[in-house]
Amino acid sequence: MRHDVVVLGAGLAGLTAARELARAGTDVVVLEARGRPGGRVEQTQLADGRLVQLGGEVVAPFHAAYSRLVQELGLTLVPAFPSLPGEETFVLADRERMVGEGFPFFDHEDRRSYEAVEGAFRELAQSVDPGDPWSHARARELDSVSVSGWLRAQGATPNVVRARELAAGALAAESNERTSLLSDLRKEAAAGAHGFYDYGVWECQRVLEGSATVALRVAAELGHRIRYATPVTEVRVGSSGCTVITATGERFESEAVVCALPVGPLRQVTVEGVSAERLGSLHRQKNALVAKAVFVWADSFWERNGQNGDVYFETGLIGGTWTQRGGIMSTLVPPERFGPFLATPEEELEQLLTEEMAGAFGEQARALQAFYVRRWGADPWTRGYITSWRPGDVMAVGPLHGKHEPPFYVCGSDQWVCGYMEGAVRTGSGAAEAACR
Repeated sequence: MRHDVVVLGAGLAGLTAARELARAGTDVVVLEARGRPGGRVEQTQLADGRLVQLGGEVVAPFHAAYSRLVQELGLTLVPAFPSLPGEETFVLADRERMVGEGFPFFDHEDRRSYEAVEGAFRELAQSVDPGDPWSHARARELDSVSVSGWLRAQGATPNVVRARELAAGALAAESNERTSLLSDLRKEAAAGAHGFYDYGVWECQRVLEGSATVALRVAAELGHRIRYATPVTEVRVGSSGCTVITATGERFESEAVVCALPVGPLRQVTVEGVSAERLGSLHRQKNALVAKAVFVWADSFWERNGQNGDVYFETGLIGGTWTQRGGIMSTLVPPERFGPFLATPEEELEQLLTEEMAGAFGEQARALQAFYVRRWGADPWTRGYITSWRPGDVMAVGPLHGKHEPPFYVCGSDQWVCGYMEGAVRTGSGAAEAACR
């Protein structure tokens, strides 16, 4: 079978690329290993009509590419969980549950220290070009140190280091002990360099009709152009054309290939005709191994207790929680806890995680209506969730990050600064534009 362009993967990036290619009159086919579109965005509907998001959910106003796509599809962005009433909750190892804003376990010295190191972080972030962090005069130095190591070098108190580690766990990012400072500076520079990661900056909007509806509507537009249950095993790239071979032995010939596979599954695909430098850059990238669990109750009972639904867990398997919508709460299991999570027998998992939720929200948390789990870190077609950057990785991946080697084009949340839905749409659009030149 011959097409102008073959797109690998029907996640949000691949769908965006294929949509724009099709609109430009290109004969495009999308090869997707799963039996559904969306990749790391997925949803299900409850009997009462509520939609439950099982993957990516929230975005920010500065996520321009995603916002534009939502508008084009006739969907609606509304405020997300940071605007909900109540205070945050902290489940710590050495004290009773605490409810309050601004890290209630801080004393005066901790608050002074936090303000000082955040100011230093902000100043550094303002000096980083998110599109070219490699050009920074101190790039190699900033990439060689971990976030926690830098905090301690700045004189941060132990509780400040602890607070940032709690925040990393809630995001299901890798530990700050294993996260490149340059990668964190780059990420925050993309958001305007306001300071440390802030839910109110990064996660303050959601799609009213469900984030997975974005992918479903794009997939509906593409229709027959998507081939499901078609995993790719080999890609051959040449000056006279490209060949894509699937697990069933089918061959797809094309002028170009747009690779929208996450970096983990891509390592399982044989790629020929792409430079060793480009493949080396792609293969050096990592994803954080994460699971997501979603709890459903009749209503948001925690608000009656003055809690907003945001919890930072220092113990247990869950790293953090947030409210999707009335009565529905998302939780993430961070990389450091993913192994124990996978080792927990299936029949015990719901009870174990419900116990953790009851520790944060009280006995009412036991009155579950539904419970869902997605093991994104163990899923063979994702092998991770958000992008992970360990010390040294930014320089090792290098300026080829997110770049194309025609006729081989790359896109995906992994190919943006930090691995979110904006990155998928932004790079998918960029790959389509480059392939059409």
